Amino acid sequence: MSASPQVIAHRGASGERPEHTASAYRLAVEQGADVIEPDLVMTRDGQFVVRHENEIGGTTDVADRPEFAARKTTRTIDGVPTAGWFTEDFTLAELKILRARERLPLLRPANTAWDGQETILTFDEVVAIAREATARTGRVIGVAPELKHPSYFAGIGLPMEEAFVAALDRHGLTDADAPILIQCFEVGPLQRLKARIDAPLLQLMSLSGGPADRPDLIYAAMSTAEGLSAIAAYADAIGVETGLILPGDATGRSMPATSLVSDAHTAGLKVVAWTFRAENFFLPLEHRHGDAPADHGDLSGYLKAFYALGVDAVFSDFPGAAVATR
Repeated sequence: MSASPQVIAHRGASGERPEHTASAYRLAVEQGADVIEPDLVMTRDGQFVVRHENEIGGTTDVADRPEFAARKTTRTIDGVPTAGWFTEDFTLAELKILRARERLPLLRPANTAWDGQETILTFDEVVAIAREATARTGRVIGVAPELKHPSYFAGIGLPMEEAFVAALDRHGLTDADAPILIQCFEVGPLQRLKARIDAPLLQLMSLSGGPADRPDLIYAAMSTAEGLSAIAAYADAIGVETGLILPGDATGRSMPATSLVSDAHTAGLKVVAWTFRAENFFLPLEHRHGDAPADHGDLSGYLKAFYALGVDAVFSDFPGAAVATR
C-alpha cells in the first residue's frame, strides 16, 4: 500500500496545527503521511467525536463559553480524578459550537495562530477527509482510530463497541485489507472486536501501568515473549512507547535497544512506535539542540535509530519529518 515504515500522523500534523483539526489532517496528507490518527470519545447522544481526551478544557474554548460554565465538574477517568468539561456531558450539536485550540501553547506557540478557527470533528468527518485525500492524491490514506477509555464510557451507559462496529460497517472498513488500524490501550475491546470484524487491530502499550480493564496485567509483562504471544491471538500489531524499544537512563540519554521489535516480529506482530516529536522536551538527551524545551532537536536522527531497528510504522506529530527521514 505504501512505503515502509508507514508514517502515521499523530492527531494529524499536530506539531504544526492544533491537534485533531481538519487543517492538521490535511497538512499531514500534504506532507506524505500514509495514515491519519483520530482519538475517539463519545458525546452524550452517543456520537463519536475526535479529541485526545474526553476532558476538553485544554483543547477547546469551552472555558470561555458562559453558557457551559455550569458543566465544569470532576470525573475519575481510569482511576485518575480529572477536573474540567467532558464530552459525555454535551450533545454533538453543542460540541459543534466550540472551537479547537492548541493543547501545548508553551511548546508550540506558533500553533496558537489557528486557535478558534476550527470545529470539533466527528469520526465520520475524519474518514471523509481520508477518502477525499485518497481520491485527490492517488495514494491510499488510511485512518488509525483509537478508542479512548472504553471501560469508562461503558460504565456511564455509553458503550463504544456497538456504535463503532456500526460506523465501520457504514464506511465499509471491516475487512482485513481495509485502510484502517484500530487501536486501544485496553484488551477486552480488541478481543471482542476480533470476534466481529477482520480489520487490523493494534494493542497499545506504555512504559508504565497496564490496561484499565485488566488490573491483573501490566504493559511490562505484555511486552515479554509470552505476553506478545498472547496479544498475537487477538491483535495484528502493537503500538509501543519509544522507551520500550530504546530505554532512557537517569540522565535522559538513550540506552541500547531491547529485543522488543524482534520478539514481536517472532510472535507475528507488527510494531508501531510512538510518539516522535521535534521539540527538545520530548527527545532523548543525545538528540536535543540546546536547553530550551520548545526548540527543535534532531528528530530525524531519533527516527533513523528506530527505522534501523525495523519498526513497521511510527506515530509522529511531524509527519513531514518522518516521511523525509524515511
